[in-house]
Amino acid sequence: MDASLTRNFCIIAHVDHGKTTLSDRLLEFTNTVQQRVMTDQHLDSMDLEKERGITIKSHPVTMLYPAKDGRTYKLNLMDTPGHVDFSYEVSRSLAACEGAVLLIDAAQGVEAQTVANAHLAFSQNLKIIPVINKIDLPSANLELCLKQLEDILTIPAEEAILASGKAGIGIQDILEAVIARVPPPRWSDYPQTRSLVFDSLYDSYRGVIAYCRVFSGSINAGDILQLMSTGQRSEAKEVGIFTPKMQKTDSLGAGDVGYVVSNIKDTADIKTGDTLTLARQPAADMLPGYKEVRPMVFCGLYPLESSDYEKLKAALGRLRLNDSAFVYASESSVALGFGFRCGFLGLLHMEIIQERIRREHDVEIISTYPSVVYHVVRHDGSILEVDNPINLPDPGTFTEIREPTIKAAIHIPNDCMGDILSLIMEKRGTCDHTDTLDANRVMLTCVLPLNEILVDFNDRLKSITHGYGSMDYELGEYRASDLVKMEILINGDPVDAFASIVHREKAEGKGRELCEKLAEIIPPQMFKVAIQAAIGGKIIARDNVREMRKDVTAKCYGGDISRKRKLLDKQKEGKKKMKQIGRVSIPPDAFIQVLKN
Repeated sequence: MDASLTRNFCIIAHVDHGKTTLSDRLLEFTNTVQQRVMTDQHLDSMDLEKERGITIKSHPVTMLYPAKDGRTYKLNLMDTPGHVDFSYEVSRSLAACEGAVLLIDAAQGVEAQTVANAHLAFSQNLKIIPVINKIDLPSANLELCLKQLEDILTIPAEEAILASGKAGIGIQDILEAVIARVPPPRWSDYPQTRSLVFDSLYDSYRGVIAYCRVFSGSINAGDILQLMSTGQRSEAKEVGIFTPKMQKTDSLGAGDVGYVVSNIKDTADIKTGDTLTLARQPAADMLPGYKEVRPMVFCGLYPLESSDYEKLKAALGRLRLNDSAFVYASESSVALGFGFRCGFLGLLHMEIIQERIRREHDVEIISTYPSVVYHVVRHDGSILEVDNPINLPDPGTFTEIREPTIKAAIHIPNDCMGDILSLIMEKRGTCDHTDTLDANRVMLTCVLPLNEILVDFNDRLKSITHGYGSMDYELGEYRASDLVKMEILINGDPVDAFASIVHREKAEGKGRELCEKLAEIIPPQMFKVAIQAAIGGKIIARDNVREMRKDVTAKCYGGDISRKRKLLDKQKEGKKKMKQIGRVSIPPDAFIQVLKN
């Protein structure tokens, strides 16, 4: 098909504004998927996506649409995630498109991620088609949505299309707008073949499958391809498109979105954002990829059974292939054995990866406390990056520790403002300014330490605002802060799995909380065991593990009290000796319970 009849577009929106449901209607309307095999959230192929009702991976699909002008167009659609942790998936999809359908929920209006995704699309110079979705809801407020579209996103209200993904309203209008407004594929007149790898997947039978968007030239089965960043060559065994299942074709031409099965067997050899070209006529310039994402949250992952180490290693390698934001490196812990230090974009990303390891690869794992990357400034001015509390050097060897901050845009109802401001202060954040969005909602622009929002910030934001609050954030600068390394000692020995870097003011409270939790979870021991939280050599909190006590006086009936005393003193001496040479065994499930909370 002629490249001028191809349109590449994606659907972007805030979480739960109806991207996947709208994709379902588009697939139905263009007869890409037959009614008898159609399911809800058809493009969400993972069980996890269907269970949680969220999109985790972007999903490409090719649709053929006979337009009103009498010509048949090839439409390449990408359904993208809405959660802030998966914004890198959105940026990858945008790089392979010329246009974007921006969905706005008619009942909720413009939310935090709506603004962030719109700015992402603007920065890539994409044509944006605004769609007000869910207009059939009783609570829909079209007037407000159109006003916010102009005031917040600076998009003319007359460009908006009214639709409902659930009821199937306005679907044809969206398809006609895509054909009329989205430009044909760009850079198609470049003399050599260039194709952007925007995702990849590992198949145990066929090896590495690259998802790519061909910008110029064509890729045929049997062609020898070259990766432009590394110069590595491989043969294209099979090429095809998504309908949305993989469908084999003879070739992929300019403007096409499809897959290439090559004879690359190692997951680390192909990099998302790379350019594929023909080895016999290589292109001179690479396609502008997108900025490489850097993990923001780190934690240790260890197999529950030490014999599963190799299995876990293989699982991480495969997940790394089709998730370029996930990184890992080997590490070992005295308490937990051999494992991996893993980096993620956020807490939801971390949760999803851990769940996929358990389900898809059948490996039970323990994870340590999430931590961020700190910058430690040494006396000579050099900077050391620390992503694991255990690697923090002695206080005398550096001048300051800098922690990463985030710039957050928080959308909340007016009546929750006081509670949210006190939550921000509790998390050591500052509110720079507030903007009124409409009569009921405001947007707070805040700066917060990344470490403080990791565990419970989003949950508390949702509970305070009764589910109406939303947040989008981007990484800010590193700032110096009074941070210390807190260790947990059990019977005087430090347990590296529980070490953490905390702010000095919060160390005592956190230490006491952790000691109490451990005292409850660790089973009773034969002698009294102290659990202590320490900063340097100073103990800041303490608790004791329950003592197992054998009743040594059970056989003494009556008689002189000195007989009982003698037995109790003998027991006390034995326990004192045991305390000097005894070791406390902490069962693995104690680690799991503490680290889960």
